[in-house]
Amino acid sequence: MTSVAFIQWCLDHLNYWTITLLMAIESSFIPFPSEVVVPPAAYKAASGDELNVFLVILFATIGANIGAMINYYLAYFVGRPIVYSFANSRFGHMCLISEEKVKQAEEYFDKHGALSTFIGRLIPAVRQLISIPAGLAKIKLSTFLLYTTLGAGIWNTILAAIGYYLHSVVPEDQLMEKVTEYSHELGYVFIAIGVFIVGYLIYKGRK
Repeated sequence: MTSVAFIQWCLDHLNYWTITLLMAIESSFIPFPSEVVVPPAAYKAASGDELNVFLVILFATIGANIGAMINYYLAYFVGRPIVYSFANSRFGHMCLISEEKVKQAEEYFDKHGALSTFIGRLIPAVRQLISIPAGLAKIKLSTFLLYTTLGAGIWNTILAAIGYYLHSVVPEDQLMEKVTEYSHELGYVFIAIGVFIVGYLIYKGRK
């Protein structure tokens, strides 16, 4: 079974284990959007007794933590030169990772500190990679897990709420179109919120 076929099989057979696995993949360096996992699972939870929406959020967050830990430990132990070599490699490009993206995540982390682990989990394009600069900076594991869990939990809760709500609004074949639309809009909102929070903390710190 090819990797694409395996992922499609998991999507066709969503349960708590496949949700955890797919979200671990999503949070690692392998490109895979959480929008195609959590909302359909919540949609499925709203349609019957097979899944519980709160457990969908829980296992999605556990999976996100597993994937984030992979990135964190890889960066923690192999260091910056290897990370950037991977980003410039053919396999890295196949995973949609580039030196520019890693540098962007690292600059974001350096600018906003450990709090960026939380904020970054809510921002598209930064969400999957924010664990790498956290590992490079060797922040405490407990701090990393706290912020990662909070950020991933909030994001998964929002995605689950969208999927659960859409069950009563749109047919299943239109689900992903609506989820993509909403998630893009939410991404801009969280960017604005993140900028506000960081700006406020900087202001308080200077004061």
